Amino acid sequence: MQSIFKNWVLAARLKTLPAAVIPVIIGCSIAWNDGYFDLVPALVAMICALLIQIGTNFANDYYDHVKGADTKDRIGFERATSSGWISPNAMFTATIITMSLAFFIGLYLVWHAGIVVLFIGVLSLIFGIAYTGGPYPLGYNGLGDVFVFIFFGIVAVMTTYYVQAMQWSMITFWASLPVGALATNILVVNNLRDVPTDSVTGKRTLGILLGEKALKIEYTLFVILAVSVPLVFKFIYSYNYIILLPLMSIPLFIMLIREVWFFEHRPSLNNTLVKSAMVMTVYGILFSIGIILG
Repeated sequence: MQSIFKNWVLAARLKTLPAAVIPVIIGCSIAWNDGYFDLVPALVAMICALLIQIGTNFANDYYDHVKGADTKDRIGFERATSSGWISPNAMFTATIITMSLAFFIGLYLVWHAGIVVLFIGVLSLIFGIAYTGGPYPLGYNGLGDVFVFIFFGIVAVMTTYYVQAMQWSMITFWASLPVGALATNILVVNNLRDVPTDSVTGKRTLGILLGEKALKIEYTLFVILAVSVPLVFKFIYSYNYIILLPLMSIPLFIMLIREVWFFEHRPSLNNTLVKSAMVMTVYGILFSIGIILG
């Protein structure tokens, strides 16, 4: 029997945390490059991002169980609530506690950077729960990809920069695009893997609405976007060639695209999902180095 601690670690889904960490690192890198880096707001932004990601994972675990989306035929990683490791009440309570911690810790950023951060933070919390909860769950109605791209890409990177620089920057918008794209690709692999079970449980992801081929095309286009953005930094914003460091990830992206397009057994996509998160981390670190040195 697994320990209680291990159950909660599994429920937190550590494999997905790069989607929270990398946007903050990228935002901090641009702030550093522009001379605005501020350690305390940066750390608070990182803590809030992690708490929102974990809280969203807890909410997904709870609501997917309640809505019957996690069946015995599930191909993906085991879920804590549906597996009986954690009770639904405990998971719901953990969701509220985690999101509340993110809110109250984030009040420092509101005090530091202004009311706009409160608006952004509250929206992030609401949509984190609304991804699978509420009367119109985003993940059940083909909007999960949009949510991830906006909030784990554009919003996370630009807000991290804002709470340090106290101003918005077009460069941070460009930098947020590959982050949002690669974070969304983690979800794309998840949805591709789950097409057979989602079609039974009524979960209308893009894979159900548009078909598996659309997901494969989406994954490929997001990789192309991620590879293209460093070129924008080089040739439009006149960064030096160090900014092209993320292009070293291209062989890894090619490997992942092959796995997405030509997988033979659907459970193998679990490994592709993990690899997608790892490659996002590699890309993000290289991009950060390129921004700081470029």
